[in-house]
Amino acid sequence: MKVVIFGLLVAGAMSAVVEFKNQDVFEPLSDEMIWFVNKLNTSWKAGQNFHHIAKEDRLAHVKVMCGTFLNTPPELVLPEKKVNPLRDLPATFDARTQWPNCPTLKEVRDQGSCGSCWAFGAVEAMSDRICIKSSGKTNAHISAEDLTSCCRTCGNGCEGGFPGAAWSYYKKDGLVTGGQYNSHQGCLPYTIKACDHHVVGKLNPCSKEIQPTPRCKKTCEQGYNVTYKNDKHYGMSAYSVNGVEKIMTEIMTNGPVEGAFTVYSDFPQYKSGVYKHTTGKPLGGHAIKILGWGTENGDDYWLVANSWNPDWGDQGFFKILRGQDECGIESQISAGEPKLS
Repeated sequence: MKVVIFGLLVAGAMSAVVEFKNQDVFEPLSDEMIWFVNKLNTSWKAGQNFHHIAKEDRLAHVKVMCGTFLNTPPELVLPEKKVNPLRDLPATFDARTQWPNCPTLKEVRDQGSCGSCWAFGAVEAMSDRICIKSSGKTNAHISAEDLTSCCRTCGNGCEGGFPGAAWSYYKKDGLVTGGQYNSHQGCLPYTIKACDHHVVGKLNPCSKEIQPTPRCKKTCEQGYNVTYKNDKHYGMSAYSVNGVEKIMTEIMTNGPVEGAFTVYSDFPQYKSGVYKHTTGKPLGGHAIKILGWGTENGDDYWLVANSWNPDWGDQGFFKILRGQDECGIESQISAGEPKLS
C-alpha cells in the first residue's frame, strides 16, 4: 500500500505511522489529519468534530477541556483495591444494558469551556453506582458543580484536577445532587454554560478561554426543597484498580469507573471504531467514565462515555484499545462504593 502525504510518496501505511505518529506534521484538528488517519485504514475513523469553531481557536478550546493532571502526588494516590478477577468474564459487557433501570448510565454530560473533566468522570460514575447498588431504588444525579467548585484538595477547578482526589472528597465531605446547565434539577446544577463544541446548533460556540471556576456555594438553588447538608451523598470507600481483568471485574460487579488518559491531537477527531493513537503530539490529560468493553474487528476495546456533549464522537461515546494501556487508559482507574442511607 502507498500513501501520498503532501506530494510525498510513502511506501506502506505502517511506515507512514512510524514516521508521523509522534510528530506534529499535521495541524491539529485539521482536514489533513482526518484524511491521513482515514487513509491508513486503521481501527478507527476520524471526522469533523470542531470545524464550526474558528480555525485559530480549535486547539486552544480542546486544551481547555483536557483538565486532568496525570502525575498524581503521593499524598493523593488512592489505595489499590484487592480484586479477585472473575474466571468467566464475558467477551462483551455494557453497563447500560446490564442495569437498564439506571438512567444516568445512558447520559452524556457537557463540561463546557472548563477543564472539569476530572470532576465529570467522577460524578458520572458515582451517580451510576448509587443506582446500581440500590437496585434502581435510588437515583441521584451527583453534582459536577459541587465537586468542581468546592473541592480545594482536588486541584484548581476549571483549570484542572486529580480524579483520585475527587473520590477521596466524596468519601470525606460528600457531594450534593445537581443536573446539567440550566436544568434547575437537584441542589446545585452546573453553572458553566453548555455550548456548541462540534456543530452549529442552538447554543453559542464554545470559548477558547477557560471559564472561571464557579464560587463554592453551601446552599441549594432557590426552589429546591432539601437543604445542602441534607442533600449530601457520601462514598463508603475510595480506591484505585490496576490490571485489565481486575478493572473488568470491578465494572461488572460495582458499575462504571473513572479513567484518565493522555489526549493526542488525533483523538478529538474521533468518530467511530476502536481508537489508537495514530499521529500527533499530546494535548493534555483527560478523565472519562469507562462503562464496558468488547471486541470490534479483532480489536479489544473499552467502552467510554466522554463529557463533550452527545454531538461529539459516537453520540458522545467512544471505544479505545483495551489490554495495552493505550494512552495510559488502564493506569489511572479510580472508583469507590457509595454509602446508601
